[in-house]
Amino acid sequence: MRPEILLVSGLVLALSASLTRAVRAFCWKHGWLDVPNERSSHVVATARGGGLSIVIAATCALLALRWLHAIDTDLLLALIGGGGAVAIVGLVDDQRRLSGGIRLSVHFAAGLWALICLGGLPPLAFGGHVVNLGWAGHVLGLLGIVWSINLLNFMDGIDGIAASEAVFIICSGVLLTLAHGQSTQLPGVGLAFGAACLGFLLWNWPPASIFMGDVGSGYLGYVISVLAIAAARDNPAAVWIWLTLGGVFFVDATVTLVRRAIRGERLHEAHRSHAYQRLARLWGSHRRVTVTLVLVNVAWLLPCAWLAALHPGAAMWISVGALAPLVILAVGAGSGRREGNS
Repeated sequence: MRPEILLVSGLVLALSASLTRAVRAFCWKHGWLDVPNERSSHVVATARGGGLSIVIAATCALLALRWLHAIDTDLLLALIGGGGAVAIVGLVDDQRRLSGGIRLSVHFAAGLWALICLGGLPPLAFGGHVVNLGWAGHVLGLLGIVWSINLLNFMDGIDGIAASEAVFIICSGVLLTLAHGQSTQLPGVGLAFGAACLGFLLWNWPPASIFMGDVGSGYLGYVISVLAIAAARDNPAAVWIWLTLGGVFFVDATVTLVRRAIRGERLHEAHRSHAYQRLARLWGSHRRVTVTLVLVNVAWLLPCAWLAALHPGAAMWISVGALAPLVILAVGAGSGRREGNS
């Protein structure tokens, strides 16, 4: 990797950390606080909207990478255009709650923009075959982007968890891309995003002094899905690899959503029925849950993703095998169980 790209990432980390401190001070001065309620997992008022520092730092990094000819125009436009829209609607929602219809409309528009910029969903590996899904693939890609945006938002409920997950997914994706030489631009882009997240995480690690907010969680969900699709242009198995890396979040959020939908609950309403939220209450510690997430990622999902990268023809089945135990664990830990039930 070129040394100037490493320099950009180092500067982005410092910028993100500095901006997070400034945003925290601004939030306290103007009362932009997350005040605990019966649905909260925290007990003290905390500044929110710190994800704005990630957005600003990452955008500066993308422009610098473009100046260094380290990112193509199509990916740059996809990340800045759609990511900016998702971040703006998230920032507004952090301060004055928007309707679900408005948020979803922006999310779908951003997803459509990304697919237009990237040329749609590329052919994907299914077993030993590479399949072009055509228009069905584009629809699937759009739904995947929107789900990723909301998934990160759902899972951003305790200190450090969403930023830690974003650092892991993006940096691991970079590692696997570098190891197998599948892209010239994704490593630098991913490293910059990882640095931006890490700068924020310095303030968000439990006990957190500032929360990411919708501005950051939605933005990162969008970025991760766009990078996964971009990676699939060079490697048809990449979507399975990135899905494996994000397995803990994907499984907990999806199992919880399905179980709540079966009960007929309003899916847009706040709740505390995710497995990670239940564990935080059971263990009485955000830090233990976040550290456990990191350990599962590094000890289980990263090796599985590495194996999928080594054997792209079997990547789909390796991903299924990696996620299946997590589904069992999520159900056992109470993902989506009615609140109040043990």
